Amino acid sequence: MNSVTEDTTITPRPPAVKINTISFGDIRAALAGGWRDFLKAPLIGLFFGGIYAAGGIAIFLLLTVYHEPWWIIPIAVGFPLIGPFVAVGLYETSRRIEAGQPLNFGQILMVIFAQRKRQVAWMAFVVLFIFWMWLYEVRMLLAIFLGFKSFSSVDAFVNVVTTTPEGMGFLAVGTGVGAVISYILFCTTVVGIPLLLDRELDLITGIIYSFKAVFQNLAPMISFGIIVVALTFVAFVPMFLGLLVLLPVLGHATWHLYKAVVAPER
Repeated sequence: MNSVTEDTTITPRPPAVKINTISFGDIRAALAGGWRDFLKAPLIGLFFGGIYAAGGIAIFLLLTVYHEPWWIIPIAVGFPLIGPFVAVGLYETSRRIEAGQPLNFGQILMVIFAQRKRQVAWMAFVVLFIFWMWLYEVRMLLAIFLGFKSFSSVDAFVNVVTTTPEGMGFLAVGTGVGAVISYILFCTTVVGIPLLLDRELDLITGIIYSFKAVFQNLAPMISFGIIVVALTFVAFVPMFLGLLVLLPVLGHATWHLYKAVVAPER
């Protein structure tokens, strides 16, 4: 008589993630920690910041070639949405500094490359999907409020949206919708990406804890998000070159914020 042997092995569930309550002082400490880490590994920071800045410049040049330079405004608004995922290498750098491990650039790149087999890769799809939805929403609102007008320059686009009723309607609704999209993605990624990099959790669990971290610390976390967006816009002014320094500092700061919000594993 044949018998079927069932595998009764139960995979243990990962321990629950404890979310701490933080203050505005922790936000200041995270930003200070981000600056310290940048000074400890400036070449690594400039490398990742350079990728981000070069991407912005390339997009601007492409849009200029295709005679739609006004698109740089909604793309610039959406840039902070994908910043957290770009900063994975900076999270790893801060983790190594904190642990006293050598800052081997090759090993850091290998950690980034290894994320394609982990849950962080799925988070990338979430981030890029929401970024795509933001661009689609801009296009839809343009059609609703401004028809299918074309703009020869950024100045022409700014003039229309700030001096005409239709343009101001587009600006008001677009800002509101964009704020909601940005808030959702901020809640999804601010703790979710460093958590998935640091621990073996599934995507949904990481997102849930990220939302919990924001809701439990709403005022300080929202203030951090506002600081990130405001500084990013300032960094755009010299043709994206401010991102060379700003992105790594904010990336390192996000790691320190994550370590303040999420209690250590036991």
